[in-house]
Amino acid sequence: MTAVTRPADEITRTPHPARYRDLLAAEWIKLWSLRSTWGAFALLLLALVGLATHAALATHAGWPDWTAQRRAVRSPLWDAFPAEAQMFVVLAASGVGAVAIGGEYASGLMRTTFAAVPRRHAVAAAKLTVLTGVLTLLGALGAAAAFAVSQAILADVGASMSVSEPGALRGIAASALLVPLCALVGMALAALIRHTAPAIVTAATVLLLLPTAVNEDERWSAWLRHAMPVPAWQRLIEPGGPPPWLTDTYPATVSGAWTTYAVWAAVAAAVVMLALHRRAP
Repeated sequence: MTAVTRPADEITRTPHPARYRDLLAAEWIKLWSLRSTWGAFALLLLALVGLATHAALATHAGWPDWTAQRRAVRSPLWDAFPAEAQMFVVLAASGVGAVAIGGEYASGLMRTTFAAVPRRHAVAAAKLTVLTGVLTLLGALGAAAAFAVSQAILADVGASMSVSEPGALRGIAASALLVPLCALVGMALAALIRHTAPAIVTAATVLLLLPTAVNEDERWSAWLRHAMPVPAWQRLIEPGGPPPWLTDTYPATVSGAWTTYAVWAAVAAAVVMLALHRRAP
């Protein structure tokens, strides 16, 4: 018998290159196959709804003893989206983003992925699409549930607000979008550092600790603080501006806060694309 030989380029050429929807399906499987993903998502939802419930119950219990002045300056969104809940959101979401890339570098799966799909920009785009889409839906679910539960509790004492009142939808949207934003930051840091644990620590430092070290006494320091995601979220959940007891010389604006969200998301996505495209796995 005579062996049939084929040209080398025909042997190495992939007859059916991976389509973008195939890459999306692969990233979907990778995301949900991680046990840490389920734990982080559960923590995120429990923090959003559980701490909102706790804050609303505390307000409900103390409402009869509050003065008229204290009732007038209070915003129902403070109970729907307490700062304590957002700390868990930042840590859980940024951790999911960091694991999505850092875990692949640690296991060597990133090298295998690029060997199978040399189009690195397509792989990076698929990772960003799946992570952003899933975390946006999760954030929307958690924010809507936190708002609904907290306002149902507060309605018993006449301290609630409806979703149609000024600032309500903005607060829900800001709290929901903070989830994918933090995930993108975590992913970008992991793409640069290539190790999960240092990326998570760095994300916590940048998103949570750094804003506490910057005050708003000077124009430049106020601008720097307003350009951070968590302070931007704090501005967006204030329906009528900052509380009356805060007399900031350089207050943040709603448009500036939304710009902060957009710029951080765009820069994080660009970092992921460039890091995966240019650096060897």
